[in-house]
Amino acid sequence: MYSIEPPSNPNKFDAIAARGQKVFNTEGCVVCHTPPLYTSNKLTPVQGFSGPEDHKKQYDILPVVVGTDPASALTTRRGTGYYKVPSLKGVWYRGPFEHNGSVATLEDWFNPARLREDYVPTGFKGYGMKTRAVKGHEFGLDLSVEDRKALIAFSS
Repeated sequence: MYSIEPPSNPNKFDAIAARGQKVFNTEGCVVCHTPPLYTSNKLTPVQGFSGPEDHKKQYDILPVVVGTDPASALTTRRGTGYYKVPSLKGVWYRGPFEHNGSVATLEDWFNPARLREDYVPTGFKGYGMKTRAVKGHEFGLDLSVEDRKALIAFSS
């Protein structure tokens, strides 16, 4: 899968994207989303799950909980208690985001309002839901508006 090249990015790497690359590096995004594939390919445990001791030897686990909704990782038949760090390569043409498609765009992903219960998800809402928080991955939510735009430009 990682050998498949994404389409050519129509967005030019300009001064704003260069600033975004600096933000990406200084904010520590590279720890989980390591170039050139922009993933560490590691597993992260979900909130409320601590795997058996032998998992630490058996699997490549990053001991960071990003707060993403643990439901898919714990309550489904395929649930393992972990999420795999996704690649950001070609993220400019992908979406919606989050494990269940709750967030339609990168702008929405980096909107701190998505953590509130009165947030209207721009992607999947859930049956009978009008508002709900889209929790998890709070990294980047405290950036200035300019840094957030630059980070998105780098990702685009």
